Amino acid sequence: MGKYENDVRRLLDLVGGKENIQAVSHCMTRMRFVLVDPKKADEKAIEDLPSVKGTFTQAGQYQVIIGNDVAEFYNEFTGYAGIEGVSKDAVKAAAKTNQNVAQRIMGTLGEIFAPLIPALICGGLILGFRNVIGEINFFNGGTQSLADVSQFWAGAYSFLWLIGEAVFHMLPVGIVWSITRKMGTTQILGIILGLTLVSPQLLNGFSVSATPADQIPVWNFGFAQVQMIGYQGQVIAAMMAGFVLVYLEKFFRKHCPEVVSMIVVPFCSLVPAVIIAHTVVGPIGWAIGNGIADVVYSGLTSDFRLVFAAVFGLLYAPVVMTGLHHMTNAIDSQLIASPAGCTILWPMIALSNIAQGSSVLAMSVLQKRNERAQQINVPACISCYLGVTEPALFGVNLKYVFPLVCGMIGSACAAMISIGFGVEALSIGVGGLPGILSIKPEFYLIFLLAMAVAIAVPFILTFAVGKVKLTAEDRFGKQAAPAGTVEKQPAADEAKESAEPQKKAETAAQTKELKSILDGKVMPIAEAPDDVFSQKIMGDGVCIEPSGSVVVAPADCEVTVVMEDTGHACGLTLANGMELLIHVGVDTVDMGGDGFELLVKKDQHVTCGAPLIRFDPEKIKAAGHPCTTMLIVTSEGNAADIRMNTGMEAKAGETPVISWN
Repeated sequence: MGKYENDVRRLLDLVGGKENIQAVSHCMTRMRFVLVDPKKADEKAIEDLPSVKGTFTQAGQYQVIIGNDVAEFYNEFTGYAGIEGVSKDAVKAAAKTNQNVAQRIMGTLGEIFAPLIPALICGGLILGFRNVIGEINFFNGGTQSLADVSQFWAGAYSFLWLIGEAVFHMLPVGIVWSITRKMGTTQILGIILGLTLVSPQLLNGFSVSATPADQIPVWNFGFAQVQMIGYQGQVIAAMMAGFVLVYLEKFFRKHCPEVVSMIVVPFCSLVPAVIIAHTVVGPIGWAIGNGIADVVYSGLTSDFRLVFAAVFGLLYAPVVMTGLHHMTNAIDSQLIASPAGCTILWPMIALSNIAQGSSVLAMSVLQKRNERAQQINVPACISCYLGVTEPALFGVNLKYVFPLVCGMIGSACAAMISIGFGVEALSIGVGGLPGILSIKPEFYLIFLLAMAVAIAVPFILTFAVGKVKLTAEDRFGKQAAPAGTVEKQPAADEAKESAEPQKKAETAAQTKELKSILDGKVMPIAEAPDDVFSQKIMGDGVCIEPSGSVVVAPADCEVTVVMEDTGHACGLTLANGMELLIHVGVDTVDMGGDGFELLVKKDQHVTCGAPLIRFDPEKIKAAGHPCTTMLIVTSEGNAADIRMNTGMEAKAGETPVISWN
């Protein structure tokens, strides 16, 4: 049948057979399954297949990472199984049937908040920096801050509020925009609706609680009055208003004749949406949001707050794996928008990030001689300490289970310290170790104590349990077991191995470096916004934040793989046997080729600097995807001592980004 015959047969059995496959497709690197019963998939056995580099589940899809040869593998698999492959959109639609109502709601909520997270992180860092320069009294016996004694820093303190206000006070604008983007309606209408919720003509939402009822301005229509209240920082009200606009636009778009739709649809969607937002769903959403915030705040300040904290700290990491954690973003934002103006929930989230990262750190120490494990452990630990836990949870802790549990225990201990002393945060978005920047200055010392617990407890527990539970293969890898555990090879095998480097040296090509494939900033692959690449599952490499829009060949090579239907990726092979993967953007396969132009064909020979792919960055961003482009070494060939050159601005086809001996 083909070169993957054995793996194809085994994979079909291991995913539960043909009858367990609802739909299957593929992208540049992965097989994407929708399984009738995902529990029938034997994950460990699948990952042991020679062709498989890893697996994970996302949005109802069971994804099996194959690499550059995924198209050939896919064709052999569908041919052997007698299954007709479907489009990516069909797979995504089928995947939704594997999700219950709660998962679909949380998935939608996650997709709404995901584009806002960079702004929340940036805003949180800005407010944290303002805390340091304007709220901590370092000078004159603890009576004055840096802003009090320096005109420059006083100006900086005032200026930086411009950004903090834009992020947190104007949050409804981002929320309504994100809803229209997610639902496929007109995004500018969402922005305008959001702006009407935070207009300066309205009473600022943060001032409502301190304003007597008879002093709240109103629109007087004679027969009725509507309070002129702004919804700064409000989440639930903004979400409800956004969905009102979306469904009004979809209704009028469906029923309005095409010839007048450009005039009728925007007018009949936006005007009623604004009216309904300020008269119906706004007040209702305000009440719901404040009610949720009050319940959470009451639980966190009640006589049972330590129990609440322990349970939250214990369960937050598993909740992240379900996607339900996105609800905490709404609750945190609502707490900040409340009269208290702060949140005691966010500090526990930051501590949970640290605890899970500490478990990975212990695993990294235990597996320091397991090179393959370290390729996942190190970047996962770094990202976790910086507040992004998914690589650590799915790549390390859940795989072995006990690191996850040890991290949960450490998180619970740290959360009780945080809640017990009433630690408060002024902003959200900054997690992990940098999370201290969002904490009120008067709680810095207590939070540092909680951070120390979140680091020490999981590390000690994971290290102790790991010494007992991890096998020699887990700790040292298949090819690096401790001395004395591997039988001596026969002399013939030893001679064969010793001759291999000489053979490779004789056939190695003269090329010793790869040039940049794009104009832009070159970054370590660990910073790629995709776990499969950042964890080096496909191999090591670099990622580039592009300032150009044409991908070029990094060296003289053959084009061995192309994605003709989507144009977002290609595979290359050099004369020395090195194999490369170029992938433009993240999840851009979902765009179906819109915004991409493939400039080469399979088996075509190209020279260094030759154009490979042209793409439209604005279309990628409009679709909600990062433009970050990956250059991955999927097979080293005859190259040795490969080095990645990052941290600089590169010129396509000129700047060396990868080199070797």
